[in-house]
Amino acid sequence: MAGVHGCEYVAMAALQKFLDSVDESRIKGELRVITMANAASFWTRTSFVVPHDGKNLNRSFPGNPEGSFTERLAHVIFQELIRPVDFFIDMHSGDLVEDLEPFVLFEESDVTDRARALAQSYGLGHVVRVVKSDSPISGTASGAAAEIGIAAITAEVGRCGLLEHDAVDQHERGLRRALVHTGVLEVRGEEEVPTSPPLEHSSWAWLRSPISGWWSPRVSVGHYVEAGEQIGEVREIEGLGRHVVSAPSSGYLLFMTSSPAVDVDGLLLGLAC
Repeated sequence: MAGVHGCEYVAMAALQKFLDSVDESRIKGELRVITMANAASFWTRTSFVVPHDGKNLNRSFPGNPEGSFTERLAHVIFQELIRPVDFFIDMHSGDLVEDLEPFVLFEESDVTDRARALAQSYGLGHVVRVVKSDSPISGTASGAAAEIGIAAITAEVGRCGLLEHDAVDQHERGLRRALVHTGVLEVRGEEEVPTSPPLEHSSWAWLRSPISGWWSPRVSVGHYVEAGEQIGEVREIEGLGRHVVSAPSSGYLLFMTSSPAVDVDGLLLGLAC
């Protein structure tokens, strides 16, 4: 699945590229696909949320058939696409104001080993293991799938809403590798086998701003930081307020808000430890 967030173009383009180029004779079993799960956000160029009700689709799973537009959409996707499958891949990219280092994450569950192997097969540089009790978010598609025993991952490639062809190619290669791993796609060619193991992370910290203001990061995504190292600061637009952002623990910056504008409790970055 791609397009849960309608401005994450690399993921949608990568899935479409796969569908356009795959030899159907190589497909074994059943492959269910949604290339643009959140069409309303795509057409209105709306970041993160569905314009009908302002809710984030990837915080709304498994959905509610009696709920708001987004909750009902999540319910239909979950029942029709996710519930019947053995493996689930949710393809994402950095949204319009989200810089990003490619990574895959999976949530601990009764099928942790299968999900971890699926995440490793994608061939990206980082794999994040999310412990549900420590997760900064809930209601994700892959998390809801894990809850019912489906080996599920979220794969992230691409940055800032840009349609960069190298990123599209990387995401599409990762999808092919993962489908080969599951046995859904018959293997042909060495390019469909990961060449080196990823860095694996066992915790996941999201840092938010306690004030609204101008966000000025000092480091870039992909950077390794030590515990206590200053990552950036948020300054008030009016007044002298200033909040210094420091790493709570050592780890890699995997995504970061690229816009200077940040509100109170606004998300700044994700640190994989």
